[in-house]
Amino acid sequence: MLFETLETSGHEQVLFCHNRDAGLKAIIAIHNTTLGPALGGVRMRAYANTDDALRDALRLSRTMTYKNALAGLNVGGGKAVIIGDPKTDKSEVLFRAFGRYVDSLGGRYITAEDVGTDVNDMENIYLESEYVTGVHQVHGGSGDPAPFTAYGALQALMASINRKFGHEEVGKVSIAVQGLGHIGMELVKLLRERGAKLYVTDLDPLLVDRAVTEYGAEAVKPDEIYEVSADVLAPCALEGAIEMAMLDRIKAKVICGTANNQLASHAVGDELHKRGVLWAPDYAVNAGGVMNVSLEIDGYNRERAMRLIRSIYHTLGRVFDLSGREDISPQRAADRIAETRIQSIGKLKLPLGRTSPRMGSLRGD
Repeated sequence: MLFETLETSGHEQVLFCHNRDAGLKAIIAIHNTTLGPALGGVRMRAYANTDDALRDALRLSRTMTYKNALAGLNVGGGKAVIIGDPKTDKSEVLFRAFGRYVDSLGGRYITAEDVGTDVNDMENIYLESEYVTGVHQVHGGSGDPAPFTAYGALQALMASINRKFGHEEVGKVSIAVQGLGHIGMELVKLLRERGAKLYVTDLDPLLVDRAVTEYGAEAVKPDEIYEVSADVLAPCALEGAIEMAMLDRIKAKVICGTANNQLASHAVGDELHKRGVLWAPDYAVNAGGVMNVSLEIDGYNRERAMRLIRSIYHTLGRVFDLSGREDISPQRAADRIAETRIQSIGKLKLPLGRTSPRMGSLRGD
């Protein structure tokens, strides 16, 4: 079953990591290295079982291939997951043990922060491997990637409202933010600084209270966020949260948020396109973090990072242009642009006379 899954998903390598003494159970999934070493974060979550963890690693690593390709980065796609509760199961030895597995890959996979991990965890990985980004500035790193992800989402939002409403003035629109985690709260801060009218929701009432108190947002119950009469819906929490059955509830004309894999299926994206709701592909919107840490590979420079992240605005313009010309959803347009780049670069790396593999093996569709 596992090898059949890998064959259909197009993954190059999956490494199962286990160290009983350290309490480590982890999976590293390398999807595609055509453009360079696989770069993607390691998330820590109390998965119900190993199958769920593997499914997450495979899905997220494939998304990283597309994200990095669309962002114009010279890295491939990979992801890692650690099975455990980030609130209770973290330890120095656990992340050092994980770092040894990362190091064993010899640079094929470069890790970074993700959900459930932070700069301190990257520091522990760094003690065992150089193949980690998002470390402290003292080591030549860039630190916490959340502000950069949020800044990239701001660029995406400006491009989206410009396409839909003919202007990019955030202060003239209302935005419903779903999810107030580290990145979601950073985005709320940026939006408020620019005068946006904000509606917010989260399962944690303390985070909602903070957004209301510090940023003047209006609180909304989690079940009601889709029905808020806001110009923009910004999903920054759950994966696969936008399903076909809920489309009639969505009042926003633009959907632009940082959550990974927001749509339950490509069919949902097709239906949003038919309805005239502009959906900004999530892996374009949330690329700011990986753009930032990717620069650590060659030597980090913050000014260069901010300039690179601002290119998200223009990348989404290309996506929306292709979507309009071909009358296809932005999701399919973004996929096509990413696939074209991977194929083109892949051909350059092949010996003369060889042809590149079909994209179907990469997509897993």
